[in-house]
Amino acid sequence: MFDYASMFDLTGKTALVVGAGSGIGEASAHGLAAFGARVVCADVNGKAADETAKGIRAAQGKADALQLDLTDPESVRSAVGRVGAPDVLVSTPSVNVRKPVLEITDEEFDRIVELNLKGTFRLVREFGRGMAERGSGSIIAFSSIRGQVVEPGQGIYAATKSGTVQMLRALASEVGPKGVRVNAIAPGVVETPLTAQIKNSPDWYESYAAKSILGRWAQPHEMVGMVVYLASEASSYVTGGFMLVDGGWTAADGRFTPPL
Repeated sequence: MFDYASMFDLTGKTALVVGAGSGIGEASAHGLAAFGARVVCADVNGKAADETAKGIRAAQGKADALQLDLTDPESVRSAVGRVGAPDVLVSTPSVNVRKPVLEITDEEFDRIVELNLKGTFRLVREFGRGMAERGSGSIIAFSSIRGQVVEPGQGIYAATKSGTVQMLRALASEVGPKGVRVNAIAPGVVETPLTAQIKNSPDWYESYAAKSILGRWAQPHEMVGMVVYLASEASSYVTGGFMLVDGGWTAADGRFTPPL
């Protein structure tokens, strides 16, 4: 009989979490460690990665820290040499420039694409090779609701998030026969450093809260359930997925409540 109680158990697994220094990445690192994984906490801010690793160890978990810059190809290759092929790879870093498409400069375009899309590409390419050669693994990268729905000022960011989804789906089709699963998670609005600009504007903040069915923003830890699910055997038949964790943002238009 199948051992249902062990479906989410990550004991003996190694998880590399990129962006673990803050926000969703930090929460994901703690969550994976709580289910038994040894977590390599990676971030462009090496000190922040180390603090997350220390926090996990203080909670009796297993963790190491690693400085990793997704915009630097050599940094990614070096990380592969240090970590090897993890059982789980989680990628969270993103940058945004909220400006109309007609006002975005070439430099701003390149900065958004370089991290959000090309950085994710470098990461899944370099680490995915070893996972495919071994014949097992779970790759999880963060997209966004902006990979599906847009608003003024989010055009280039949305393009990278949609591009990430299609890239991961292609990768899923390529490495699935080799035993590697690949999925994207699409959060709604989450209180992280990336959304600080919105949080600092009360009207903007409240309008976003009202848009979701739940009527509020998410906290980083509310993304962890999906991360652990996709990392574990509980999702053993899930690949090529676009997993919405958006409080119902994309399920309802939210513009008007009819007088029923």
